[in-house]
Amino acid sequence: MHSIRRPTWLITIALLIPVWASAKPNFSGEWVMNAAKSDFGPLPAPSRMVRTIQHDEPNLHIKNQQTGAQGEITTELKYTTDGKEWTNTTRAGEVRGTCKWEGETLVVESRRTIQSIEIVQTDRWTLGENGKTMKVESVLKTPQGEFSLRIAFDKQ
Repeated sequence: MHSIRRPTWLITIALLIPVWASAKPNFSGEWVMNAAKSDFGPLPAPSRMVRTIQHDEPNLHIKNQQTGAQGEITTELKYTTDGKEWTNTTRAGEVRGTCKWEGETLVVESRRTIQSIEIVQTDRWTLGENGKTMKVESVLKTPQGEFSLRIAFDKQ
């Protein structure tokens, strides 16, 4: 009888596959909006947007700087990716929501009330090009209807 001998490297790779498959993307870095690849739908597009992210799973700290028709607006947000509800206070008021993983996509669901109008927003964050690009696809629901927008970012 012959015993079948498998190469050690093959066994090592087989054992590591579940670890590689479960690794979550890390969004840390400075991200600059790529206007040519973004679509703001019915909203006025900012002339510039920079998103600085510190991502230490499960914690996310986001600083968003945006320049547009309303001048320069800086917003800081803190999330956790474990699905627990979070609350942030912004210039426009209080925002509540959850943030969780769906595979390699980060899903941020938030709601806020501005001038007695409730806005529910679902953002889907994905990384591309070996972590050099980030896409945020959003669906906003308001009493006036639903619309989508897409913001593309390039890592600096």
